[in-house]
Amino acid sequence: MATTRRDYYEVLGIVRGSSDEEIKKAFRALARELHPDVSDAPDAEERFKEVVEAYEVLSSSERREVYDRFGHEGLRSGGFTPTFDLGNLSDLFSAFFGDDLFGVGARRARRGADVGAEVEIELVDAARGVKQEVPIRVAVPCDDCKASGAEPGTSPVQCTSCGGSGRVQQVSRSVFGEFIRTQACARCNGSGRVIESPCKTCRGAGRILDERRLDVEIPPGIHDGQRIRISGEGHVGLPGTEAGDVYVLVHVKPDPRFAREGNDIFSTVDLTMTEAALGAHITVPTLDGDLELEFEPGTQPGEVRVLDDRGMPVLQGRGRGDHRILVNVALPRRLSAEQRKLLEDFAGTADDETYAAEDGFFQRLKSAFR
Repeated sequence: MATTRRDYYEVLGIVRGSSDEEIKKAFRALARELHPDVSDAPDAEERFKEVVEAYEVLSSSERREVYDRFGHEGLRSGGFTPTFDLGNLSDLFSAFFGDDLFGVGARRARRGADVGAEVEIELVDAARGVKQEVPIRVAVPCDDCKASGAEPGTSPVQCTSCGGSGRVQQVSRSVFGEFIRTQACARCNGSGRVIESPCKTCRGAGRILDERRLDVEIPPGIHDGQRIRISGEGHVGLPGTEAGDVYVLVHVKPDPRFAREGNDIFSTVDLTMTEAALGAHITVPTLDGDLELEFEPGTQPGEVRVLDDRGMPVLQGRGRGDHRILVNVALPRRLSAEQRKLLEDFAGTADDETYAAEDGFFQRLKSAFR
């Protein structure tokens, strides 16, 4: 029998909306308490695995967003399976020995930070896919000092505290045995160099903020609120390290002509009483442009016309949803004397056969949701 996974926030003992630091703090506390080599509790190993899995999801901004919106099922459908990846392993050791074990803290600090941006597109563009220019404010290398941070004509000097390695070491002993703890040098902040004459342009940072415009490819079928990750286009890191990423939040503007439900599109068409009774050719809007449809004589209000494969494309997949069109029939609100007389004459000649129904109301209702 399949087991039911607990809510990840409940596993870590935190609430939705908790910050990254709160998530990490909760994980470390539970890791120290439940690690099988530390705890004697009979269920320690299972609880420990549960905590690691919860942290693996909530510590990733992308996985956390999917989980918050769609729960465990959303993660499974996206191909997520729990692993014991290097990032979690580093945080696990940090729970016992601090952030700087094996230089983890120093290496993470040097990587460039991520950048967030937002873009708004039309529903039709979301259906077709579009290239959008997105403005970002991002840290780039300083041209004046060539990213060294030192005033032109001078150079950084080797740190005397760490000998240029950027790290100092000490030995720690614990229940796991003996570990060599590598800690970032406090004097040079792990860079191995000291800037005695900082660059006046970047004030020794080696980076300056710049306004840039990034061309973002938005794939067909994207949903409102989804994000696109662009690797390596974020803030630059320290020399020799990777730049951060850019996360573009996509807003799809509501289209007054359509309603979207998953990959299906819904709209309405208005027929007059006579058009519905006598039949008509009506032009309706679709995601692919206007389309002329023929409505047979005797078209009933509430009928649904299904246009196969004219909905939204499946994101990163094949095929499209359908476009379902609900028929509304408009009745006259004001009649002239002549029009009233004509309708009265019609009513006098109509019989049961005139209004004989082919499908009942519930049959049409089922058809609408099929």
